[in-house]
Amino acid sequence: MTGTLRWVAGFRSTLVNPAERIRFAEPRDFADHTVRQVLHLVGGGEQLRVRLTNRYGSAPVTIGAARIAVRKSGEEIVAETDTELRFDGQAGTIIPAGADIISDPIDFTVAAGTDLALSLYLPEATELAPFSQLPMEPSYVTTGDQTSALTLPDAEQTTSRFYVTGVDVLTASTDPIVVAFGDSWFEGVGSTSGANRRSVDILNEHLISGWVVNQGIGGNRLLTDQVGEHGLARFDRDVLAVPGVTHVVLHFGVNDLILDNHTSPANDLIAGFTALAERARAAGLKVYANTIGPFAGVIYPDLNVDEGRPVRHTVNEWLRTTNIFDAVFDVAAAVEDPQNPDYIHPDLDSGDGLHLNDAGALIMGETMTLPGLTH
Repeated sequence: MTGTLRWVAGFRSTLVNPAERIRFAEPRDFADHTVRQVLHLVGGGEQLRVRLTNRYGSAPVTIGAARIAVRKSGEEIVAETDTELRFDGQAGTIIPAGADIISDPIDFTVAAGTDLALSLYLPEATELAPFSQLPMEPSYVTTGDQTSALTLPDAEQTTSRFYVTGVDVLTASTDPIVVAFGDSWFEGVGSTSGANRRSVDILNEHLISGWVVNQGIGGNRLLTDQVGEHGLARFDRDVLAVPGVTHVVLHFGVNDLILDNHTSPANDLIAGFTALAERARAAGLKVYANTIGPFAGVIYPDLNVDEGRPVRHTVNEWLRTTNIFDAVFDVAAAVEDPQNPDYIHPDLDSGDGLHLNDAGALIMGETMTLPGLTH
């Protein structure tokens, strides 16, 4: 690595408002709890800092203690790596309602692919916490200040992640930083929890240089708030504000077509994709898009599948022929059943007709061949 040291995103986690009507996991609050969360870094550096949020809260959140370490396995940490996080020099902090904060930098050399364990002690009763519902990585919750404990044998395991939105790393690398911006097909729903076999993980494995941070939200829409702010609304925060970002890959559309008995018109979706492409280019980013995957076999009730299917075809045909992106990846064609193209191939279906299993995520990740960046 050469060049001046700079802060770039080494990990990202996009959280949603626990008060939203449509949820895929139950939110929770804390009181005299330690929550230990696994953060899989995709980029490394010689220092790091952690980002926390209370952006949806109406009351402040007290952090009594915060520590970070390399994870050994499960909830166990590597003792010699356990390091205190401070905020403006203090061991604890208060996150004001509606605010984001960043920890003080710490000397902590970390390599891409490392699993870190972030332990937060929440001594006072909180509101329902902002959370990532389905990050496909477990978290661990136990009573009292256990932030420095090597193991948490009595901890409750949960499928969600709370308060943490990212880890920045200090590096001399000038390699590209790609943001995977979209819905559950990026977040990794359907892949094996804890295995890092999401489509974004596969894309990372195929990069020649740099890395991809994951800003996918299961259930997220391009045009309408419902599960997280819609793509057009959160683009500035979750893409443009990511330190070091050079490229963005978009995956939206399924939830705009079928979620909550609603189907967005094709022209509206095309306009939304066009707006994101223009905003990315105006910021100097390379911008790519995926076609919208099949969903006719979805097992969940009350989804607008019949109305959404023809709109998907219309939007996909436009995506395949437009020149507003630097490239379009035909994920839909790669994972569909050739005999029933509105359905995910049976070998690639997670079992719900809507999400990809590990084999499907592998194919999706390999389909996203970023020009000049992947092999």
